[in-house]
Parts: sequence; structure tokens; C-alpha cells
Amino acid sequence: MALGSSAPEILLSVISTLKDIEAVPPELGPSTIVGSAAFNLLVISAVSIIAVGGEDGEIKQIADLWVFAVTTIFSLWAYIWMWICVDDTFISITEGIMTCVFFVLLITIAYTADRLNKYRSKQRMSQQD
Repeated sequence: MALGSSAPEILLSVISTLKDIEAVPPELGPSTIVGSAAFNLLVISAVSIIAVGGEDGEIKQIADLWVFAVTTIFSLWAYIWMWICVDDTFISITEGIMTCVFFVLLITIAYTADRLNKYRSKQRMSQQD
């Protein structure tokens, strides 16, 4: 969902950059992406939480803290990393490669946390039977 809602801003920045590769990039690109990412992280998460369950005053709980921790840590790190990269007004090849490595790391850790959650759920179900 985040990719779908951020795609127009990302494409706008890519097209703007490719039009005149030698020019100094405008402020619109990074600002738009940061604003869209903040909206996706905060507003879409809030709407999702409000929309799920909670009937009859039932308190919502986080079912798996590992998945929540991975999401929280990587969300915060993404903003910190972006600030580090944009702070010096020049993004190096190393920073680009590290960003891709962080993405692969996120996918790997999130997949592992999800698999562990499913494994623990199966164990709990078998213990109850």
C-alpha cells in the first residue's frame, strides 16, 4: 500500500532527475517523498488500527512483539538514514548501495519474524489440543 501511494512522488522525482541529470535537484522531490512517507507511516497506520476489531470495548493488543519491533526499528532507522544521506547534499554510490542492503536486511528480518510467529502459533495450537 505504501509503494502504491508513494509511486507518483517517486516517479515525479525520477523523471525530474533524468530530464536534466547535471542540474541541481529541486527541493520538491525529497520534500514530497518525505511528506508522503510520513503520511503513510502515521496516518495509514492509524486508520488501519482504528479499522481493525475492537468490538464491545475490547482492548487491542499486539499479537507478536517481534514483528512490531522489526517494523518500529526499521521505520525509525529509515528516517534517520534518510537524514544522514540528505544532510551532506550529496548522495554517494556507497549510500545508495547501503540503502539497498538495508532494504534486503529488512525483508529478511521481517520474513524471519513472520515465520517465527507462525511457528509459535502452531506450537501453541498443538499444545492446546
